[in-house]
Amino acid sequence: MRRTGRLWPVHLVLGVGAAAMVAPFFWQILTSLKTYSESVKVPPTLVPSFDWSNFQRVFETGPFLQQYANTVLMTAGRTLAQLLFCSLAAYAFARLRFPGRDAIFVVLLSVLMVPGQLFLIPQYQIVQSLGWLNSMPGLIAPGMFSAFGTFMLRQFFLNLPTDVEEAAKIDGANPLRIFWSVMLPLARPGLISLGVLTVLWSWNDLMWPLVINTDPEKMPLSAGLAALQGEHMTDYPVLMAGSLMASAPIIVLFVVLQKRLIQGIAFTGSK
Repeated sequence: MRRTGRLWPVHLVLGVGAAAMVAPFFWQILTSLKTYSESVKVPPTLVPSFDWSNFQRVFETGPFLQQYANTVLMTAGRTLAQLLFCSLAAYAFARLRFPGRDAIFVVLLSVLMVPGQLFLIPQYQIVQSLGWLNSMPGLIAPGMFSAFGTFMLRQFFLNLPTDVEEAAKIDGANPLRIFWSVMLPLARPGLISLGVLTVLWSWNDLMWPLVINTDPEKMPLSAGLAALQGEHMTDYPVLMAGSLMASAPIIVLFVVLQKRLIQGIAFTGSK
């Protein structure tokens, strides 16, 4: 009780921070259940009229289900590719010895200091030359590898014990066999953390889909929901209903994998 009494300022600050983070989501739910007149009323209406038709109107404003499928495919493609390519590069930088390894890694880390917007024009030109505009490969390709994912998994591989790796070498396993059968299963917490972060980033990616997509049938949810904002008027209840349905899978994923995500990030930075 004494310890709890001394920590009440900390609990107060954390409570205020938690309320500030939950408030926008709570307001989103309320707005999705309002009529349009209630959503633009001043002062704001706190008790909605529970207009459930807003969720039905989301499917009438555009190809919502197709955009949902596009988002799932884009997110799955990017996540699987990053887990494969970033883990291979991270293992090479952490465990293998080759000329220029540290210099190449420093160059790779320098990419983290460059704003992603600077890559839009060259990426667009490459995708256009490949004929991938308004296509799923065009959405997936730029997100198949990341310097952050490589750095994160490299730190994880550095923390793994070398005993099992040396035992595999004695048994005659080559580096690829050691990576796939020994080191990769041990790096499961790090892979889960990177997977969750990649899913969150890919699911919410807006700028790149808006740049390469003009066909609503080829857009993911982020770009499709942005198209619901009109030039002169925006139906906020419909927009919030669509945003709520779009964010629901990510919220469920984070709640289910929250413990493993925190463990993976904590283990990555333990060294």
